[in-house]
Amino acid sequence: MMRWGFVGLLALVACAPESSRQAQSQARVCPGVIAGEVTQGQGLDGNQPSREPDDGRTATIIRFRKVSGTQASRVTAAGADLARDVGAKVSFVYRNIPAVAARVTPEERRELEQSELVESIEEDQAWFAQGLTPGLLPAPVMAAAQGVLPTGEYTDALRMVQAPEVWDADEDGVLDVGAPTGAGVKVCVVDSGLDLGHPELQGAVVAGRDFLDEDDDASDKGEAGQWGMGHGTHVAGIIAARPGQGGVTDPKSHPGGMVGVAPGASLLIARVLDLQGQTQMSVVLSAMEWCESQGARIVSMSLGGGTATRSSVDAFKAALDHGMLIVAAAGNQGGPVLYPASDPSVVAVGAVDAHERRAGFSCVGAELDLMAPGVDVLSSFPRGLGAFSQMSVSDTQPMSRSLLFSPTGNTAGMLVDCGLADSLDTCRGATCDGFVAYVHPGMVPIDQAMSNVMMQGARSVIFGADDGPAGSEVDILALPRRGHWAPAVSVNQAASTMLRQRMGSHAWVNLFPVDYTHSSGTSMSAPFVSGVAALLWSARPELTPLQIRQAMQASARDLGTVGRDPVYGHGLVRAKDALQHLP
Repeated sequence: MMRWGFVGLLALVACAPESSRQAQSQARVCPGVIAGEVTQGQGLDGNQPSREPDDGRTATIIRFRKVSGTQASRVTAAGADLARDVGAKVSFVYRNIPAVAARVTPEERRELEQSELVESIEEDQAWFAQGLTPGLLPAPVMAAAQGVLPTGEYTDALRMVQAPEVWDADEDGVLDVGAPTGAGVKVCVVDSGLDLGHPELQGAVVAGRDFLDEDDDASDKGEAGQWGMGHGTHVAGIIAARPGQGGVTDPKSHPGGMVGVAPGASLLIARVLDLQGQTQMSVVLSAMEWCESQGARIVSMSLGGGTATRSSVDAFKAALDHGMLIVAAAGNQGGPVLYPASDPSVVAVGAVDAHERRAGFSCVGAELDLMAPGVDVLSSFPRGLGAFSQMSVSDTQPMSRSLLFSPTGNTAGMLVDCGLADSLDTCRGATCDGFVAYVHPGMVPIDQAMSNVMMQGARSVIFGADDGPAGSEVDILALPRRGHWAPAVSVNQAASTMLRQRMGSHAWVNLFPVDYTHSSGTSMSAPFVSGVAALLWSARPELTPLQIRQAMQASARDLGTVGRDPVYGHGLVRAKDALQHLP
């Protein structure tokens, strides 16, 4: 999960223990340095449906009793009128379930509960995105991924699911005539919206709906025009990025960018996540009904949270009964599979790394269905918001990865060991003339560590992967999008070992903007399965969702213990093998 923090120097000093404040008062803080975000409580602008207004109302889903011989639509219409009559603020009226979403006061709720028409009033739960968590990776994974696109536009993750074997069997870089590409299949991406101008997705999007702004512009932006988290753009690229029409890439990459699993599929874009990656269950259920109205065969949901309710279970079952396959991310907390992935009508997808090993963050449980790539996955990102990093220290060029939302720039200086960066006096040999800070992993939040070393004069920051306290991980997810930050990168264990031996050497760090990024999470895994399902349906459009699901299960590469298990489900989804298992 992405963590959004806005910590500045004033807050750091105010909240620090007495001993820490004494140490900071003795530190040499460079004059004129602006670091981090000083003003608290501003957050990100834009729609945030998961944050309830302070109006005394609670977000609910009001469910109505079905009357024998009465059409469900008439029951819902009558219930919606009842809710409005008592003063409730109705936001969505559902077609597939006898319910409405509404914000109610305690008094209005009591009045509704007394009505014979009202069956129950459920909490409208907060759901959130399940991915975009770049960070430090084991050396073999980063080493394999650093080449970015080793063979043209086909990434290693794409090959893991056998997609090119389906539509480019002769490996000539051209889609095979008559091969299943997802053509004729609509995949609905229920997510954060996307960069509608990204070259990879031109010709892919056929319709969109913004359920936050209530308009048809499903771009990943707030009302003030600022970009969101890029989650939907990344997910959409995994599903249906077009061949040969890439955006701005790094020097080592193919100019065509990358290709999605189903490069002929059509995308429906339903924006439900706000700029912080949050939403409400009511919004998702409404978006799902819109997907159905637009002819979607597949709904890809890289989000989750909360628990099953009668309305949500009925909504997902209705979608399945109406011919849609719902695919959802299993979750990134490492515990039980999150909802709605755990719903019996939904395909739950977990994450594996490049070596087909379960990612440590991937949730587990009996509901787990399939696995797909979910560690360090390359895909499209809002134009110019990705960053490619180049670095040299002395006579070496260690591999590095930019932090998400890191500013770009070309910086140089002496490599200085800043320890854990947990105070304002940790950079040994720091000068206000500027240096490149090396930060050891520890328990210090990324924004706090960045502020501390920048105040000591750091021009750029390298986060290492060595000497962490037992059981801890470096908290490197993303830089806050508001505030003043230096360019920042992370390195793997091998590079960390090398850098520790070259402290005091001249270091050069260069980050420049690109239209792609590497990310990890089950959010990245779910769209791989959605794309494979699109390939199968484009080959056999007459099949049912259950037949598509069974084909993917029966053909999955078995991982872990023999047969289905709670760690890997049925195994790694494989497109070519699944085609051979179609009835």
